[in-house]
Order: sequence, then C-alpha cells, then structure tokens
Amino acid sequence: MSLTLENVTQIVDGQYYINQANLTFEPGSFNVLLGRTLSGKTSLMRLMAGLEKPTSGRVLMHGIDMTGVSVQKRNISMVYQQFINYPNMSVYDNIASPLRLAKESEKSIQEKVMEIAEMLRITPFLSRLPLELSGGQQQRTAMARALIKDADLILFDEPLVNLDYKLREELRIEMRELFAQRNTIAVYATTEPNEALALGGTTTILHEGQIIQTGPTAETYHSPCNVIAATLFNEPPINMIKGHITENEVTFDNMVHFPLTSELNTLSAGEYQFGIRPSHLSLLPKNDDDLEISVQVEVAEISGSETFLHVRNAHFQMVLHLSGVHSYHVDEKIKIYVPTHKLNVFEKDGDLIQASSRRIEDHFHG
Repeated sequence: MSLTLENVTQIVDGQYYINQANLTFEPGSFNVLLGRTLSGKTSLMRLMAGLEKPTSGRVLMHGIDMTGVSVQKRNISMVYQQFINYPNMSVYDNIASPLRLAKESEKSIQEKVMEIAEMLRITPFLSRLPLELSGGQQQRTAMARALIKDADLILFDEPLVNLDYKLREELRIEMRELFAQRNTIAVYATTEPNEALALGGTTTILHEGQIIQTGPTAETYHSPCNVIAATLFNEPPINMIKGHITENEVTFDNMVHFPLTSELNTLSAGEYQFGIRPSHLSLLPKNDDDLEISVQVEVAEISGSETFLHVRNAHFQMVLHLSGVHSYHVDEKIKIYVPTHKLNVFEKDGDLIQASSRRIEDHFHG
C-alpha cells in the first residue's frame, strides 16, 4: 500500500497553503515532514487524511484516487501534540475504543490492548483515567489508540513537542522500533532538525507551502539542495558567507583569503555562497585545513551543557554550536576556526553546487 500525492495544491482565501506537492510514501516507511511553523506541514497531513480537500491535484492510496473520500472511510490514525484522550474513560477503554467501533470481539480487543500496552510500557496504568497519568504516559496512551487500529496510514502532528527532553528521546527510539516491525506508512511532522535526524527514515523539507527537498534523512542533511534546505535542516541555521573563487584562492567578503583546497579546486572561478554548520566551527584548530578568523563576541547563549556563541566581524556574523559551557564578555576578541573541507558551496542563486566533504576522521554532528 502506497500513498501518493500528485500535484496537490491547496489555496485558502487566495493564499497558497500547499503548492504543487508531489510525494510518494511506501508501505512500512517512516517519513518526516520538516519545516517551520506555518510551512504547510499540518495542511499537508490534513489533505493526506481527507480532513480537507485540495484545490487541485489527487491523493492516491493503493493507486486508487481517494481525493474526495471522507476521513471516516479511510483506514488512518492521527496523533496530535495535545494529549487527546477520552477523559472519562480508563486507559484500557481509550485504547480499545477504535476496535469497539469496528465491532471486534472483546477477546480480540483484550489481546490487542494488552499487546500494545506492553509494547508502550503502559500496562500498569490500564485501569487509570488519563488525567491520573504523566504527560508521557498520556501521549503513550494516545499513540497506543492510534497504533491498535493497524491503520494503513498514521499521521503524527508534532506529538512529542509538549514532553520533556528525556521523554522525547525515549519515545523517538520507541517509535523507530515500533515502525520497523509494521507495514504502516508513518508520517511525522516536526519543526526540529535534530528530531528529524534522530527519527531517520525519509525527510521532506517544507517551506511556505512548497516541497524544497525530499530523500533519505542523512542524505538530505548532508547534501541540502539549496540554501533554504541547508538553513532549515540545521539548528541553529547554517552560517552563510558570500565569497568568490579565483584560480588559486578563495576569498570571503573581500577580507578573508585562503588557498584553494583539494575539495574546492574543481570549482570554476566566480561568485559563490559558502555554508558552514555551527557545530563544525571550533575555538581551537582541529584539522590541517582549518581557517583562522578573528571575530568579536556578540553573546554567549548557554543552554544546559551547550553554548551557542554568536560572533561577528566587519563583514559577517556567525554562530558556533559548542559542547560545554563557555562564558565570554560582549565585544571580547577571539579567534574561531573553520574546517574548509566542511564548507557547502552554493551558486549565487542558492542552488547547491558542492556538498561538504565527509572524511573518514569526521564525526557526525546533528
């Protein structure tokens, strides 16, 4: 069973919510929709579910046109960011409700509820009401109700956003394991690049209602098709610097010069945009090709055990994503180091011309 969107467009009050979306999701696949708030993720999922009809285009399931078929006649489930459970029903009855609507026998219902509850580690709470549970347990209950249907398509609209960090990490791992064993199509919407990386599968990047790029998650991350994709698939966003290449050197903003490296010497002379991920910048040299740049500190933003260090010079601003706590004074002068083999190179119009090198000694950074 596959789900296909053919030239799907949705226009509301003259505004494009979705513009010419073409996608295919295969059975058993885990698919992430990545984009900022109002990028079109929820609109696209509602069109997939049949909750809304496209202005034009078709939605196919099993190769059958389902565009005009109501959500009640489709075998789908949805999980939302809010903990949506029936408050006056026990956890057991919440999970069992889709099967009771389908008129399954109580024996079959009991077997399936116990199996899914065990899988999601909520067996001890089956007799409780949802409001007697923690946030993570409530969301597991909602997920169990969605999964028990054995639906052809399960849609997750930012389901972990209201949970704390530890619970989110736990549930991401559980979800990957759950869907590795099923033939269901899972579609998961998120605003967070790191969540997309953690979930894996396939990632589709959305921006202002348009599909920017789609493909295997790691491949999409490492080879963003343009500046928009590179910016959206990184948190903080990728640092962009304008520059040009001559026969023997690279110049950033007519200020920083360095010799052509083996990774860049195949590019023609001309104007380019260079992208470097915040996690690839460092305070100490680590590679033979590191470029030293003098900058001033704007602010050191400490978040838990990480620091987002915002720096600038006369020509550009950059952000470093550093492990550990690093304290600096505003306007303090420091040096940062750019691994030039980690530069993504884009044409002036924003299209990728060369992805950063992935040397054997490099470690993966989200």
